[in-house]
Amino acid sequence: MRHRIAQGLELPAAEITPPSLYATRRRWLLSAGFGAGSAVLGLSPDAFAQATAAGPGKLAKLAASRSAVGGASTMEKLTPYNDVTTYNNFYEFGTDKDDPARNAHTLKTRPWTVQVEGEVRKPQTLDIETLLKLSPMEERVYRMRCVEGWSMVIPWVGYSLSELIKRVEPTGNAKFVQFVTLADRAQMPGLRSSVLEWPYVEALRLDEAMHPLTLLAFGLYGEILPNQNGAPLRLVVPWKYGFKSGKSLVKIRFVEKQLLTSWEKAAPQEYGFYSNVNPKVDHPRWSQATERRIGEGGLFDKKRPTLMFNGYEPQVGQLYAGMDLKRQF
Repeated sequence: MRHRIAQGLELPAAEITPPSLYATRRRWLLSAGFGAGSAVLGLSPDAFAQATAAGPGKLAKLAASRSAVGGASTMEKLTPYNDVTTYNNFYEFGTDKDDPARNAHTLKTRPWTVQVEGEVRKPQTLDIETLLKLSPMEERVYRMRCVEGWSMVIPWVGYSLSELIKRVEPTGNAKFVQFVTLADRAQMPGLRSSVLEWPYVEALRLDEAMHPLTLLAFGLYGEILPNQNGAPLRLVVPWKYGFKSGKSLVKIRFVEKQLLTSWEKAAPQEYGFYSNVNPKVDHPRWSQATERRIGEGGLFDKKRPTLMFNGYEPQVGQLYAGMDLKRQF
């Protein structure tokens, strides 16, 4: 691929819970025995304990049930919260990995609206509070793979993007979905850079966007998204390289024809539209056959083999039946 870069108390879904109440729920989960809950989520007991462990406690909590997407949640060890929130690609706040954590405090996430337009029968503008309550929240533990060769395992909180798509009712002309992120120079110092054309734009085929694994995420590790991770809402497409998962979304457009994405415009020889994790298709400057899991050691640790579609081939492989994945990368 050529690119760069338990079961527990059933609280009302998608509501922001007071910290004291959420902490009580977590204690109840642990005291009740997390074995049953971990089976539902598809995690080992140790991984489930990590997934229900609080983050730094500085952000609002999100109530969520275990994932209902069968076979999607990985049993691998979670990437530590500190690594997830301090080692990021978010060029709107800088191109170094630690720039987003250092600079994203300037992002204001309230008020926030997302405009849904284009080939839909019910175009609308939704505020973040409405989006939070649109569908029950789930906690899903996904592998995430960056084109640069590093990967993480993250417990996201959100719901399938298809819930929003069904609400706006795409027309028969809708074949692709475009995602536009915030571009505000007053809040995002990285916009002074010419590395990309702003705003940042990504896109999926409609069937990819409708796939149950495609997540509209509002949190991680049981808390709302930190600014540097794409607050207040972002896309998570776990079988694609990380840059396909647009952050801080402000517009979703349904269109008939495939449009160029930001990285396709910047370097079409390296960036393809599909961007599926594929160990057999290398970046022009490095192999994609292996990866380094953040949080498991340093640069010289033994790498692990990269999995086709990031390990989600059983769920998504049929989306690309008959395609030449080396040519349509």
